[in-house]
Amino acid sequence: MSIRRTIPAVVGLCLLPLLFATAAAQADDKPIVENAARSKFQKIPNLPACITAAVAQGDPSKGASVLIVKGASGCRAPWHFHTPNEQLMMVSGLGRVEMKGEQAVNLRTGGFAYAPVKHVHQFTCVGGPCSFFLHSDGPFDIHYVDQSGNEISTEQALSKRHKT
Repeated sequence: MSIRRTIPAVVGLCLLPLLFATAAAQADDKPIVENAARSKFQKIPNLPACITAAVAQGDPSKGASVLIVKGASGCRAPWHFHTPNEQLMMVSGLGRVEMKGEQAVNLRTGGFAYAPVKHVHQFTCVGGPCSFFLHSDGPFDIHYVDQSGNEISTEQALSKRHKT
């Protein structure tokens, strides 16, 4: 067998698992149609107690997911970043999104925010309770940071004494 035939064959064999994985993932995709009222909202580990969420799609501990999130009036997720990309779309209320290096924006119903991998940001429900969809393209995590951008513990970030 010539090298010209060997290279495409090897490349093809290496790509087969990717094709099967993609086909398997597509085969597992099922349509979802449901009202948020049927979803069970619960406290999310490592987030402020004033935030609850329900999983709309996926498994946030294993991969991409969509969450429906509710926050009480004044609730704030202090400066943090995530390992995956994050997208947020406001459903109700008013949410203040602050991204490091950018001007703060108050998002209303339909408002959208995108935080790329490890981009430092914070979110606050202002003027009343708020709710939003949160899409993460990988397993959900949260890493809190101080004013200098150094990673800090969840306990330190969520303590009332900590100034962010």
